[in-house]
Amino acid sequence: MSVDTLRTFARNEIAEWRSFRLADLQFWHRSESQLALMALLALGLLLLIARSLLTRLPGRHRLIVPALLTSVRQSPFSLLRHAPLVLFLVGLPFFALALADPFTALVMNDVTYPGRRIAVMIDASSSMLTPFKAKSLNQRAETDATFFTTVAAAQRFVQLRIDGKYRDLVALVEFGNEAYVVTPFTGDYSNILLSISLIGDPVEYSMFPDQGTIIAQAIDQSIGLFKAFNFLEASGNLMVIFTDGEDTRAIVNGKTLDEIMQTAVDSQIPVYFVRTNYDRGRGKVIPDELWIPAVLKTGGRFYAADNEEHLLAAIHDIDKVSAGTIQTRQYSSQQTRLAPFAFLAMLCWTSAVAVKLTVPQCQKLP
Repeated sequence: MSVDTLRTFARNEIAEWRSFRLADLQFWHRSESQLALMALLALGLLLLIARSLLTRLPGRHRLIVPALLTSVRQSPFSLLRHAPLVLFLVGLPFFALALADPFTALVMNDVTYPGRRIAVMIDASSSMLTPFKAKSLNQRAETDATFFTTVAAAQRFVQLRIDGKYRDLVALVEFGNEAYVVTPFTGDYSNILLSISLIGDPVEYSMFPDQGTIIAQAIDQSIGLFKAFNFLEASGNLMVIFTDGEDTRAIVNGKTLDEIMQTAVDSQIPVYFVRTNYDRGRGKVIPDELWIPAVLKTGGRFYAADNEEHLLAAIHDIDKVSAGTIQTRQYSSQQTRLAPFAFLAMLCWTSAVAVKLTVPQCQKLP
């Protein structure tokens, strides 16, 4: 174990020790710990009594030394011989507390970890039935429609986040004329992957009721989702849209596109727009003129994914720029506090052994 690992471990234990008060502790095994402590004290008392009752034979159980002159002062380091015993006694209360299995009933922690709050939006309109060849990404034998390719791309993106050891909060939105929240924000990657797989089922896709494409509706719905979770004022938010980009609507539900995108700008939620339209490069689709400046305004990026290579490059680029941190507040009804007490007990007892074996003053008479 490296020094850095030990330093990190010690720092974490100190932080945990400072995060609670002794008065807040409750114990799962209070009675067992009390019985063990009483048994240990009783055993020590019995050993002392037995030691005092044993007959001591001269020359075997007693040490005869010459008389010391009273003018010779006692060494100031003579008290060090008691250091191992003192360290052992100091560690005993911590051991008893650890044995009692302490816990706190209600814990609130502000936790920071690598990751982002990501709203993934997938276009399920009828225009997504156009072919998009992606042999390695979309392995469905029955269809090569753009929709199924984008579903596979969304799955690949989530898998990249898993492989990158992130702890994102991911939401899934499926949209056409209307936007539907399939899965709200969750840290369960398997749940998100399952949801993406379900909407990517051909039978499920054939039953999707909305055939049109209103991208601004999906963006507005996702911003509302961030607001519902009280994430608008938090850092680390972003939106990822997989769509063919076939939408020129500038007004949705009485809101202009500029107003909707301005909300994303004010909330610092960049939009990463993956326009999956096969063999049609940047600017080759009429709505590109509308969406490119709108997306760049949010601080995000516009990707013209006109083939599999460009689609995979877009996914990897979004994963690369999404290496941020988020802070969340976690609540737990019960949290064990055994570790810091066990750590202090072992530290005291290990120190006692180390002092006994390495300090010369602890190995001889004063």
